[in-house]
Amino acid sequence: MVKKNKKRRRRNNFTKKTDRARLSTHFLITVLVVVLVGFIGIYQLGKNILSPSPTVVAQNETITTQTDFINELAPAAQELQQQYGVLPSIILSQAILESDFGKSRLAAEFHNLFGIKAGDNQEKVHLETQEYYDGKWETVTADFRVFSSNQESLAAHTQLFVNGTTWNPQQYADVLVATNYQEAAAALQTSGYATDPDYTQKIIQVIESYDLQQYDQASTATSIVE
Repeated sequence: MVKKNKKRRRRNNFTKKTDRARLSTHFLITVLVVVLVGFIGIYQLGKNILSPSPTVVAQNETITTQTDFINELAPAAQELQQQYGVLPSIILSQAILESDFGKSRLAAEFHNLFGIKAGDNQEKVHLETQEYYDGKWETVTADFRVFSSNQESLAAHTQLFVNGTTWNPQQYADVLVATNYQEAAAALQTSGYATDPDYTQKIIQVIESYDLQQYDQASTATSIVE
């Protein structure tokens, strides 16, 4: 009986050692798993920090596109100021507002940044547009000019201010003589350039949002319509 008890105790001791070994193995595996998960978490955190989200990337691309649009047109706008006196901030803000940074169909396909209507003998495209009549917006169709470049569109837009309309050559004289963008934006409204009753405020907001007044030069042109 004593021998049997000794054998039983030996087996129990062996079982305990085996159990302790298994626990140690499980513990080590658990620790390794925790460490591995921790490293993966740190890696993903670092990746997320270093790599911007798709939303941020899209925003950056939009900002770059807007900046490129302004940079493309600014030199031509400044040259037109030297020739005719129209402030570049006005030219650029109108181009931005009316073409959505050159993304509208009229601008993207036909380089018409300002919705300039076409005359009888001018190349044209027939498209829908929004006009403000009797206190509400209405969709109408009209013939718009087709230009070969955005710069050509800027020049035609400036000539409208210089030459006025067939019924009033002096219609935009106040826009030409304005010494700052606030005066020029107000002159656009009073001269009847746009049917939108909030046009002045929208132009000023665009100018100030994108710091377009930085392109306005101190000296203005002398060849202004008398």
